[in-house]
Amino acid sequence: MGSALPPNDAEPIALLGGSFDPIHHGHLRAALDAATALGVRQVTLLPANVPALRDPLSASAEQRLAMLKLAVGDDPLLAIDGCEIARSGATYTAKTLRGMRQRWPDRPIIFLLGADAFSRLTQWQDWQSLLSLAHLGVLTRPGQALCAPADAHFMAQRCDAPALLTTRPQGNWCSITVTPLAISATAIRSLIAERLSPRFLLPDTVLDYINRHGIYRR
Repeated sequence: MGSALPPNDAEPIALLGGSFDPIHHGHLRAALDAATALGVRQVTLLPANVPALRDPLSASAEQRLAMLKLAVGDDPLLAIDGCEIARSGATYTAKTLRGMRQRWPDRPIIFLLGADAFSRLTQWQDWQSLLSLAHLGVLTRPGQALCAPADAHFMAQRCDAPALLTTRPQGNWCSITVTPLAISATAIRSLIAERLSPRFLLPDTVLDYINRHGIYRR
């Protein structure tokens, strides 16, 4: 379970973090939209081990990683990095990005996160250091309000063009408009718990795995 980051050390790294409990078409479409906006050839999915600010996850780390591999298949747009799952304990983005920055001091790194997670950014451990380690790309639906930290220095680092994030290693953030798909992992888990079908909300290969292993059932 190693890193599948792009091999060219000068190529920007676009990371989509999340619990992926389970991965669904909303995640996958957001990755495509972000890759297009940034002008990168690949987005690396970065599954959390134990998210520090989330309720306990329903699927195990191994199950979530298996579902990611099924969803990604051989699609060249998507890669998986299991570094946070391999590391025991709670997941802290700053720690992960710090390790990557030590490995690639001059390489552009863009950490992608949803607007809801962004609204809670000041609750993240060591959040003030994030822009010294990477750029932030905030995945936002059309018309969605963006709640940014009330910090003058942080607000001054905002830029309007996502592609600019690939021109320097770190230091900026911007919003990236994604397709407004009303799909959530919570809703998928609820459907399965009620013995209802979540088909067409997530890849068939992932749904087959969920059914085969009895995940999310009450």
